[in-house]
Amino acid sequence: MSTVLGNCLCYFALAFADTAWLAFAIRLLGGFASGNGSVVQAYIADVTPPEKRARRMSWLGAAFAIGLVVGPAIGGSFVDESRGVPGFRVPLLIASAASACSLVAILLFVREPRARIVETRETLKVGAALTEVVKHPVIGRLMLLTLLVSFAFTGIEVMFGLWAHARFGWGAREIGQCFAIAGAISAFTQIFVTGRLSERYGDAHVLAGGMALTVVGCLLQPFSTGLVMTTLLISLTAAGQSIAFPNVVALISRASDPSRQGQVLGFNNATGAFGRTTGPFCASLGFSHISPNLPYFAAAGLVAPAIFLALSAVRHERRHAAKKEASA
Repeated sequence: MSTVLGNCLCYFALAFADTAWLAFAIRLLGGFASGNGSVVQAYIADVTPPEKRARRMSWLGAAFAIGLVVGPAIGGSFVDESRGVPGFRVPLLIASAASACSLVAILLFVREPRARIVETRETLKVGAALTEVVKHPVIGRLMLLTLLVSFAFTGIEVMFGLWAHARFGWGAREIGQCFAIAGAISAFTQIFVTGRLSERYGDAHVLAGGMALTVVGCLLQPFSTGLVMTTLLISLTAAGQSIAFPNVVALISRASDPSRQGQVLGFNNATGAFGRTTGPFCASLGFSHISPNLPYFAAAGLVAPAIFLALSAVRHERRHAAKKEASA
């Protein structure tokens, strides 16, 4: 509730910021308030049986995917560039109002989980807690997977427009069509496919399969011959990510201490954020100085080991579960 309220206030203040430095300061505070994805994931894990977490996490991912498609479309339609800075206020006020609606919905419909396990235990400092998580045989591997995949996928996602322009001379229209179709397929996959596959074949196998689809899409993209093939391949890559990442979150939540799910998922989200920050920078260097196709080949080379990390993490999880059953 506090982070949603913070977003509401920051969007409202940003609409009336009159200097660049004030806008940066507001966005900095808004960024802190936006780091609530791990709280949402932890809540879903608290109220969902372990075998259904991949399905619920995929629905959460679909909600984000739909928002990333619908939000810019709504914001762009209310911008009036002819008015200068004031012409950009309406989308920010809409964002503030949407956050206010979310806050009201939380107050009315969301309650603290009854099944939440509350334990009295020593509180670890962030450094000690992070060290404990990184050394964990399951969570540490999954966090490394998150880093590799976020680094690779965000790099190619950000460079796609420049790559398409260099390869085919495309403009905003063709690039926008590709992203729109890929976003729609991503949302469809997370709503209707990921959960069913995970419940039938297991989180680990579906996670590895999603990584494999991503590798195939990245490897073939440099050999694309036109709009249809490019759209199919970027959609294949997006579908692979949509299949994989909900299972990462489900596996981490299952392997973590129930009283620390929010903290552990926060570490994983921070790892992904670091990959999303450094990935585009490195991809741009490879694109500019070596080859426009390098980001795709590099992404495939980084994601391929993630398949083995996923399978290795689950093997350790099964061993740990077997030891617990034997000791019990």
